[in-house]
Amino acid sequence: MLTRRHIRVKVMQSLYAFNQSQNDNLGTEERFLLKSMEEMYDLFLVQLSLIAELKGQAENFLEKSQQKHLATSEDKDPNKKFVSNAIFDILENNDSLRDAFESRKITHWKRDDEYVQIIWEEIKKSDIYENYMETRDSNFKEDKEFLIAIFKEVIAPNEKLYDYLEDAKLTWVDDLPLVNTAVLKFLQKLKPISRENLKLGKLYKNEDDKDFAKELFRKTYLNDDVLANEMLGKTPNWDKDRIAEIDMILIKMAICEFLKFSSIPVKVTINEYLELAKEYSTPKSSIFINGVLDKLSKEYEEDNKLNKVGRGLM
Repeated sequence: MLTRRHIRVKVMQSLYAFNQSQNDNLGTEERFLLKSMEEMYDLFLVQLSLIAELKGQAENFLEKSQQKHLATSEDKDPNKKFVSNAIFDILENNDSLRDAFESRKITHWKRDDEYVQIIWEEIKKSDIYENYMETRDSNFKEDKEFLIAIFKEVIAPNEKLYDYLEDAKLTWVDDLPLVNTAVLKFLQKLKPISRENLKLGKLYKNEDDKDFAKELFRKTYLNDDVLANEMLGKTPNWDKDRIAEIDMILIKMAICEFLKFSSIPVKVTINEYLELAKEYSTPKSSIFINGVLDKLSKEYEEDNKLNKVGRGLM
């Protein structure tokens, strides 16, 4: 689930938090970094389980409608298209997903089902739901497109859900955009045969990615003074105290990759940190960081400091 960019974001956030706390226990902070990434996977499962719980809310709604004293013909013979959505069947009955919910104790919506009710009420008011329910029959493609649209337009932007998740775990607020993107990709990949064959992706693509997270965090922190000195003379129009702290962290991380990660191409490093600057720092940060990294990379190449291995890595 985690890409290298996600990992860089988490390392950046952890280094920032480490600096703010003035804690000097590297081992504790490293464990916090790994734990926060593990908890991203929990959030991914929490969001999927929320979608699954919507079926139960809809079934309760239909049952109460049928029991009305003055039930209409629609109440007596309701449109069950929503509760029959094929995606619910996959989320409810897939073994690997059910095992993940159980092993990671994903029971949030059993405990706090009022938030499922809130989302269900918002769904009923949406044009997406109204258009979907105009007919009683559907196919897998329509079912999937409907739930993807509901997640994008109703669930992901819901402020009450956002507040709930923030209260549940503070680090989840920063993780939501990344996790919601992962949820959408998961839904988009579902196929009619997914009930039996669906395999949940792992948090890390491989052990190399987990090692990358630990090494980037550790090497950037332990070499802080060295990395800061590398910037000397590269920011003539910027006083050190005027450089945003996030920009300083991003530049140090990038320099660390230049000098201490031989398998990562220079261009990849520069592009990745420019994108992070655009998303997490000031509007002019990407221009500033690009200038610093471009100048440094050229100097390192001239001085043979870039010990990159493999083809096309300069």
